[in-house]
Amino acid sequence: MEINGVEIEDTFAEAFPIKIGRVLITAATKRWAEIAATEATGFGTSVIMCPAEAGIERFATCEETPDGRPGVYIQICTFKFDALEQQLLERIGQCILTAPTTAVFNGLPDAEKQFNIGAKERFFGDGLETIKQLADHKMHSIPLMGGDFLIEENIGAITGIAGGNFFIFGDSQMTALTAAEVAVDAIREIEGTITPFPGGIVASGSKSGSNKYAKFMKATVNEKFCPTIRNKVPDTQIPADVKSVYEIVINGLNEEAIKKAMAIGIKAAVTVPGVKKITAGNYDGKLGKYQFRLHDLF
Repeated sequence: MEINGVEIEDTFAEAFPIKIGRVLITAATKRWAEIAATEATGFGTSVIMCPAEAGIERFATCEETPDGRPGVYIQICTFKFDALEQQLLERIGQCILTAPTTAVFNGLPDAEKQFNIGAKERFFGDGLETIKQLADHKMHSIPLMGGDFLIEENIGAITGIAGGNFFIFGDSQMTALTAAEVAVDAIREIEGTITPFPGGIVASGSKSGSNKYAKFMKATVNEKFCPTIRNKVPDTQIPADVKSVYEIVINGLNEEAIKKAMAIGIKAAVTVPGVKKITAGNYDGKLGKYQFRLHDLF
């Protein structure tokens, strides 16, 4: 299969279940909503070493937010619900409550699993906090030096999916990077997914375990996809005309969201001249129960 003259390899991305909490952050301006979201999703690229995978999902307009202000949806992802609750408490309390003019709303109000995050964060008010009703949202109002911080009583969580992915092969580093940037920008426009790595792009695609340092390394470089050492790797996957590879990793609320994000991202990436191939990462079905075949996306 080819799209815009670029080969789409007949393979699949392998993904696995993960627990996801979804938060809507609003602020007086888009700038401060984004700053709070960026802080709250920091150190959240991979659960290999980070306490959570996290990222900005999309921006929300004033017309769709409960308080009529600019907003940003974020997702926080961990393997277990207990860990997720702790990450929500810490990231909201340390990174959003501390940012000027922010408020927090439940991004999954219909989810069966609900954490009473707002009811716990309110203790920062030291007995001076109050309860306010904003339409059908029960809000805890915490007095701050810059004005009250509002946070909804509950934050919902579900079992979602982590590890949707695709690789972009380029004829130069800037070609592959530009294509990856275009892909992430396109994905950021839709609902339900995040790309948790820096700027949404993975420069350090990895494999599980290690060939040499298995005693202490959980993951190591995916040498089959490293252009600079193609001559040292017998089973290299890098053609002679490829100089750089970037990976896009996608987490999402459900399978349809992942499929849509992968398809939109790939379509955007192949518009960049010099992109040679699109493929995906998997472990022959040994890592997770979800398989997203690239050809089935289109």
